[in-house]
Amino acid sequence: MENRIGKSYVARKTLFAKGLREGRLSVQEIEEALPSGTLTAAERWLLYYSLRAAQVEIIDEVTGQVDHGFMSEQPAAEQH
Repeated sequence: MENRIGKSYVARKTLFAKGLREGRLSVQEIEEALPSGTLTAAERWLLYYSLRAAQVEIIDEVTGQVDHGFMSEQPAAEQH
């Protein structure tokens, strides 16, 4: 069945399950599971957006920084 639905789908489903279970994923494990060329830029953006919307914290293992994506810009826009 994996060949029929695609490895990318299975990898994304696995990432979501882990993210929901643990509450966080690292950028490195996401990129390792879905290497360059696996998803279009729009699909990759949607994956990160969907993970954040599901309240999965995305962190950078190297810096320890939390990647808030679009949310990090929101307070500045609200001040105007």
